[in-house]
Amino acid sequence: MFAARRAVTKVLSNVRAKHCLPDLPYSYDALEPVICRDIMILHHQKHHQTYVNNLNIAEEKLECALEKKDVSTVISLMPAIRFNGGGHINHSIFWETLSPNSSQPNARVESIIKQSFGNLDMMKQELSAAAIGIQGSGWAWLGFCPKTGKFRVASLPNQDPLLGTTGMAPLFGIDVWEHAYYLQYKNVRADYVKAMLDLINWGKINELVDDAMGCSK
Repeated sequence: MFAARRAVTKVLSNVRAKHCLPDLPYSYDALEPVICRDIMILHHQKHHQTYVNNLNIAEEKLECALEKKDVSTVISLMPAIRFNGGGHINHSIFWETLSPNSSQPNARVESIIKQSFGNLDMMKQELSAAAIGIQGSGWAWLGFCPKTGKFRVASLPNQDPLLGTTGMAPLFGIDVWEHAYYLQYKNVRADYVKAMLDLINWGKINELVDDAMGCSK
């Protein structure tokens, strides 16, 4: 139904398939000065790769437990699958919705922004406040709500995925785990969040919204 739903299904639909770390759509230094090369390498090659590795391990164990009809083990594996699967999903979306090139919402997206928040600046303010206000680690998301046809901002803890948790299609997320910014911004999360809003890949978000609404390209 949604591009995000298909992406989630592709990630999690077949426990026999090994998940792989996706390539970045740009170089590691492309997002400088907002995100430095060292953070990008660490975030992508180490942290995202770890989610992929642990998801594969958990799914292998799940497959064995299902074959044995070992319900207790199946249940015990759910937190690991939620955490690592969510980490893989979230980061796969994250990389695609960042861009070193400036872009703008198309007419349809701009109209929904106005209906949902009033204007683009108000949307950014609400998204920023959600990201800054997260206690501990998590994500702040701009999502499309299929029930209302509007955008909503949501904050989720740890690696909980937006679609699987709220039913909203994820459009743009700000990762506020410390590994995403601490090497560069130290403990000043607000500066990192403000800078991230300059990297929004509206071209990709335009596509995600069109798909979520079932609009023909």
